[in-house]
Amino acid sequence: MNDTSRDERVYPLQSREIDRRVLLRSAAAVVAGPALASLSCAPGALSMRNRRPVRFGIVTDCHYADAEPAGARFYRESLGKLSECVARMDAERVDFLVELGDFKDQDRPPVESRTLQHLQRIEAVFCGFAGPRYHVLGNHDMDSLSKRQFLDHVENTGIDRGRSCYSFDVRGLHCVVLDANYKTDGGDYDHGNFDWTDANIPARELDWLRQDLAASRGPVVVFIHQLLDGTGSVYVKNAPEVRRVLQGSGRVLAVFQGHHHEGAYSRIEGIHYYTLRAVVEGQGQDNNAYAIVEMQSDRTLTVTGCRKAASRELHGRS
Repeated sequence: MNDTSRDERVYPLQSREIDRRVLLRSAAAVVAGPALASLSCAPGALSMRNRRPVRFGIVTDCHYADAEPAGARFYRESLGKLSECVARMDAERVDFLVELGDFKDQDRPPVESRTLQHLQRIEAVFCGFAGPRYHVLGNHDMDSLSKRQFLDHVENTGIDRGRSCYSFDVRGLHCVVLDANYKTDGGDYDHGNFDWTDANIPARELDWLRQDLAASRGPVVVFIHQLLDGTGSVYVKNAPEVRRVLQGSGRVLAVFQGHHHEGAYSRIEGIHYYTLRAVVEGQGQDNNAYAIVEMQSDRTLTVTGCRKAASRELHGRS
């Protein structure tokens, strides 16, 4: 990779799967100590140093619902897949875990009470992680609920329940969570009242982002559901404006995204855009996807992909 390149794109990611000899076929198998100890996220062990770097987990697009499969989406299996992720993150003792949106799905036709049950079940699994946990809002999180309903039924560690965009700090790393689930007119996504291709960061959130980045110190990573590194149906409509804010800070290392289920990667103006593969796609634990990100002393971010997720070195800003 040429770190001086302005705009590097690779679509789709070439995945690096974990050792296929280790098959965790159920959530019960996942939490068994000896089996978990043998599971590696990529060839070779994750780096260990006397001075422990910041390390965090990412997972996205669980789309959990107690519903029959549709195409390649196996909604019920997301409980077991997320259980594996949580157990792995606990075993690796990562500093925090972020899910990047579309946490739950809904029945066809949707029933609000059932949707809340789906959310409560998948959140119960996510809460199994022993460390701080954070949610990013995705469009399907409001397909038959309001933002308030979703936020009232999940917990973002140390964050007020009403906040859909927020930031936090972990040992010198500043983390920003954005919410692009706004229509062009500035209205919230609400009970399916939206077009999923119409995703926007409103002016008031951009103002907050500028202020937050100006007040921060040290390196920054950003988490969002919809993509910021291009144009089209899966991208935030005002993504160029958002990128200018991120670039202007001079401290944003990477943006971690979901939404585009096959995964992707690009690099624009020194900022890496890593799109994680979806949990819901494909049958069986072998089709799971999640990753561990480790910040090195030179601000390189090492992404270690698990199962179908891709591994990648994201070299720091020069």
